[in-house]
Amino acid sequence: MFDFKEWMTASLILFAVIDILGSIPIIISLREKVGHIQSEKAAVVATVIMISFLFVGEEILNLIGIDVNSFAVAGSFVILFMALEMILGITLYKDDISETASIVPLAFPLIAGAGSMTSLLSLRAEYHVLNIILAILVNILFVYIVLKSSKYLSRILGPSGISIIRKVFGIILLAIAVKLFTSNIGQLI
Repeated sequence: MFDFKEWMTASLILFAVIDILGSIPIIISLREKVGHIQSEKAAVVATVIMISFLFVGEEILNLIGIDVNSFAVAGSFVILFMALEMILGITLYKDDISETASIVPLAFPLIAGAGSMTSLLSLRAEYHVLNIILAILVNILFVYIVLKSSKYLSRILGPSGISIIRKVFGIILLAIAVKLFTSNIGQLI
């Protein structure tokens, strides 16, 4: 059942977690190292990964005996660390750059990474699946637009503009991490 508030909240959470604007420097670096990045391919693969995980992620957790609330609490820590990276400008997690940058590391794990998957399962614990799927699609559309226009966005925003955007979304992610933790920890105790 479509709920505008749920859809909007889920969209904003995924927007902050995916952090495609904050990833513009990484995208530009990838483009320089490997040449052309296939934006369409990256967007489609990320969509398939995220929607698949939305449906089978909980089943995988059930198979190994972990409930969604436990995963949401663990996910709140992942989101917390991502937020700290964004706010403090440090790197806690580093990936090697592959020659096929459209899929790895762009579609996975940059767009559909641990933070996105954790957020999807956490959102699934609180929101209707339709609203989450619509939020995924809206975010992937935005990701596609950013990928296609990353060179122009880089020139418009400049290094300080990109830094400000990363810090703002880092603070939003920090608040999301606190909310996920507090709303799910009570059900585990």
